[in-house]
Amino acid sequence: MSRSPLTAIKAFWQTRIKKRPLVLSHAINSRCNMKCSFCEHWKQNGPEMTLQEITQLLDEAKDFGIMIYNAWTAEPLLRKDLPQILQHARGLGITTFLITNGLLLEKRAKELKDLDYLSISVDGINHYEEIRGVDFKTKILPGIIEAKRYMKNPILMNCVLSGRNLDDIEELIRLAAELKVTIAFEPMYEFPGIADNVWENIGVRDIEKYHRTVDMIIKMKKEGYPIINSYKYMKMVRDMNTDFRCHAGELILNVTADGTVEHCRVQTEALGNVKEGLRRVWESSREKRERTSLNCHQCLFFGYVENSLLYDMDLEVMRHYKWM
Repeated sequence: MSRSPLTAIKAFWQTRIKKRPLVLSHAINSRCNMKCSFCEHWKQNGPEMTLQEITQLLDEAKDFGIMIYNAWTAEPLLRKDLPQILQHARGLGITTFLITNGLLLEKRAKELKDLDYLSISVDGINHYEEIRGVDFKTKILPGIIEAKRYMKNPILMNCVLSGRNLDDIEELIRLAAELKVTIAFEPMYEFPGIADNVWENIGVRDIEKYHRTVDMIIKMKKEGYPIINSYKYMKMVRDMNTDFRCHAGELILNVTADGTVEHCRVQTEALGNVKEGLRRVWESSREKRERTSLNCHQCLFFGYVENSLLYDMDLEVMRHYKWM
């Protein structure tokens, strides 16, 4: 989405004046072609909205003033009708985002040539297979290269910092520069419901090494490497500092594969269903969303933190957060 003054004014009017969400974040299906040990989404495999239901949702989102459609989880590229969904959103004038694990990207990259923003989850290079079960260089990298061939719009590699990939980070940043794509970092969030031995294996336990790695990321950003995160956010990541006011519940409308509306990725208690109407669910859940935000400072997902800091007019973040 352009950082033009007109776009900024529209976003301000939508979020600050009308008190409505800017982003429709849609878990577009419940299937995945990876079975990562730290993720619960691939286990769901439940009902999904039809193409007609999704286009109706997008029509309603447009009428509600939503400016961004983010298609993600479990794995969007498993939906054969994904191009029609994205085309419908773009036809409405909605900016389109896609988050993918990249396993099908080489095969389907041409279909994404008009996508506004593409984000690929890349949690390392040499240790990627330990984390996600497939080889990065043969299964994921070719898809990123193919996407570069077709897409004129920005491509992001998003890396979750864990206890298994800290040795890969410098090489990964240099790869991003070589590929002429951007890169973002965020710390691993240890979701409840995952076996303790998983977090013991993959979670950050060597804190000193973790601090050194994040300091290196900050240094490489200062050197001009294409790291989109703000300095303030990266320092929060380094220090595991969650002292910020989360506005995710004000900025983002989260919809699951079956149409359930949730507060966010962490606070997943149902607020309603899209069949009730976006406006009705949004208005009826206002007090609950405000209460949840005030009582929750549990995650450091960059999409939540950076955009919450932008909402609060943090000057450093406005200057150095480069994704949008």
